[in-house]
Amino acid sequence: MPCTRAEILALFDLPLMDLLHQAHDVHRRHFDPNRIQLSTLMNVKSGGCREDCSYCGQSAKYDTGLEAGKLAETEQVRAAAARAKAAGADRFCMGAAWRELKDRDLDRLVAFVTEVKGQGLEACLTLGMLTPAQVARLKAAGLDYYNHNLDTSPEYYDKIVTTHSYQDRLDTLAAVREAGLKVCSGGIVGLGESRVDRAGLLEALAALDPPPESVPINRLVAVAGTPLAGNEPLDVFEFVRTIAVARILMPRAIVRLSAGRSSLSDEAQALCFFAGANSIFYGDRLLTTGNPDHERDQALFAALGLRSVGAEAGEGAGAGARFEGPSATRGFAPGPHWGRRAPGPG
Repeated sequence: MPCTRAEILALFDLPLMDLLHQAHDVHRRHFDPNRIQLSTLMNVKSGGCREDCSYCGQSAKYDTGLEAGKLAETEQVRAAAARAKAAGADRFCMGAAWRELKDRDLDRLVAFVTEVKGQGLEACLTLGMLTPAQVARLKAAGLDYYNHNLDTSPEYYDKIVTTHSYQDRLDTLAAVREAGLKVCSGGIVGLGESRVDRAGLLEALAALDPPPESVPINRLVAVAGTPLAGNEPLDVFEFVRTIAVARILMPRAIVRLSAGRSSLSDEAQALCFFAGANSIFYGDRLLTTGNPDHERDQALFAALGLRSVGAEAGEGAGAGARFEGPSATRGFAPGPHWGRRAPGPG
């Protein structure tokens, strides 16, 4: 059974070294800690979205200087996927800025999936809300993952988005899961939420049955013109704690450092990898925001002794080496410091 909000908060409250120890132990039971899954993200339709997500520079409701674009052509996706493959990525993600997928665009999205799969890459889409029929069509085309983030806790959600509900998000994820697709769902931290809300986000994700196979954790990129433009960056150690708790609650998930990674130092990223992050977005752009380029990432990987999951012949993209230990179950096994602070002054 998923753990309670109070139990999750007890994890957040642990001394950082105790929390990192537990998270890294869980990580090693299920994954090779020196392997990283690499994804590349392409914005296949930018701007003009009629949703009011207060963090998003692509919303038509805010003056961010971004003009609405048209849906990409299939050849553009083919070329971008080929570049991603050559740079070492093993998953290619495509995002469109709109409320929901329209049937008129479905044929072209199916063609995108076909092109990506033709490059030998895993394919992931994020298109907003979907109907069951649309999901079935994308699944038949070979789509591997569908991304639909919960963003934040159920209680804080209407302070961030008002044009659709939390239940809308859950319904879309249910349709994706029913079609047999893998789920990619995470959230954003630094929205002005409390630690209780960060715990609530992770509680909601871990309560999905089954939990997502892929969990992107975004650190807010405060985009000029959006309501959250003035937000202070979330404390780096709080971000690391969020990664660690996500790993403990969802031991089999791929936990990805997503938007906002360019604001993290190499040392902070190393802490995140130790805490259980084992995926990054790889390339110089994430939809409309910057991202560390792959040369910097390769230098960091070399310094830390990390390799991509597809670095050796004979491994499938995104497979990774997994280690099934005695706690390889849904949920987690509490460590020796569960729910209490280590002895010491203060």
